[in-house]
Amino acid sequence: MRKLNILIAGSTGYIGIQLIKILTKHRYVKIKYLCGNNSVGKKISYFDKSLISKKLPEITKFSKKYLKNIDVIFTALPNGQAQDISKKLDGKIILIDLAADFRLEKASEYLKWYKQKHRAAENIKKSIYSLPEINGHKVKAKDKKIISCPGCYPTSILLPLIPLIKGKLIKTTNIIIDSKSGYSGAGRGVHKKFIKKNLYESLSAYGVRSHRHNSEIQQALDKYSTRIKFDFTPHLSPMFRGILSTIYIDLQKGINQNHVIKTLSNFYKDHYFIKILKKNELISTNDVINTNNCHISVCKSKNENKLIVLTAVDNLIKGGAGQAVQNLNLKFDFPIKTGLI
Repeated sequence: MRKLNILIAGSTGYIGIQLIKILTKHRYVKIKYLCGNNSVGKKISYFDKSLISKKLPEITKFSKKYLKNIDVIFTALPNGQAQDISKKLDGKIILIDLAADFRLEKASEYLKWYKQKHRAAENIKKSIYSLPEINGHKVKAKDKKIISCPGCYPTSILLPLIPLIKGKLIKTTNIIIDSKSGYSGAGRGVHKKFIKKNLYESLSAYGVRSHRHNSEIQQALDKYSTRIKFDFTPHLSPMFRGILSTIYIDLQKGINQNHVIKTLSNFYKDHYFIKILKKNELISTNDVINTNNCHISVCKSKNENKLIVLTAVDNLIKGGAGQAVQNLNLKFDFPIKTGLI
């Protein structure tokens, strides 16, 4: 079987490095090009010493000439740049984007939340937002040449909520979501972006009411109910990687904790990377670090008819590079675990 030729644009960021580590273990692909801007001419091992033994190409600047012998492009770039690359592609190349360029179905929504005009609005119809365990089967459609991977926070939030909303187990007008992420989620520029924060010894709320992932979460949940109202508050935590989301839900009449656990267990029974834990089990980001797993625990609240759902993911893998490789595996009918365990 011929290996797929891969180009990674944005190869030196936290997500890009993680993607390279996964793809070097993937038996069906070959990393043909690593592209960057300020890093041109360097070896990728300069950014991560664990890659020094891997036979990987030197970092070069992206060029359209590379597209002649490429099957798949992964883009782990600042928002907007994958749009420009998408306009250079022919109908044969698959683009898998790890940023937000094709997550929103309306260019007007992208402008509203990302404060920039979408430069490839005509390509939105060629894209699919794919959370593998929810709608990953749709990536196989021949007209879907762009696969948009969910953000890290939405991954931890949508995986538990969608089955419960779809099954009409919870009320949808007062969902409270509190998420805490390692600072790697803000990229290599995090220290400049949060220059006045003590990232290593403090916990910081940010993006209250206005975080961009609100739009993505709303869009995904609206597909399953017409009355979705939630509050989402993200926090930067003094750890490098991992996300822990705490979701407060109100139960529909006649629904209890056992119903919720059974629904989640049945929904994900054939999905290797989703682990539904025992009732009231407390979880930690440490349980999922360096894996593509998502752990979900359903806990009782002190208030009747309420539950607290805990989810943990590694933001760089299940919330990033690992999920992108899952989508690659689905698109090309590779075994879903390939490169990921």
